[in-house]
Amino acid sequence: MLIRYKKSFEKIAMGLLSFMPSEKDVKHLMETIHSYEEKDNWHLFLWKKDEEYIGIVGVREEDSVATIQHITVVPSYRGEGIAITMLKELLNTGQFKEINASEDTKPFIEKCLPIVEEADDSK
Repeated sequence: MLIRYKKSFEKIAMGLLSFMPSEKDVKHLMETIHSYEEKDNWHLFLWKKDEEYIGIVGVREEDSVATIQHITVVPSYRGEGIAITMLKELLNTGQFKEINASEDTKPFIEKCLPIVEEADDSK
């Protein structure tokens, strides 16, 4: 289940974001979290499976287009299609018309998007 970030999730979100290669430095990680808290067009969503938060996706929104800034899944859950499911659910919120990737997320998102778009077309 996709859950919108709120301040009470800060430590969980930081832990999940730390799985991103670009977010290993604590100072940089804090700056990232503050960007999501302070910028109106930056949105952070956590993925909850049962009672555990296992993924996170962060977007910058511009004209109803979500540019994926961050996306990661807990290592023990990788390979299960969680990231693809998160992207599908992001589109299903109705908040975004389409999804793009930032330079950092582009290699991964380019692998996921055809699967997400295929699922969206089959509706």
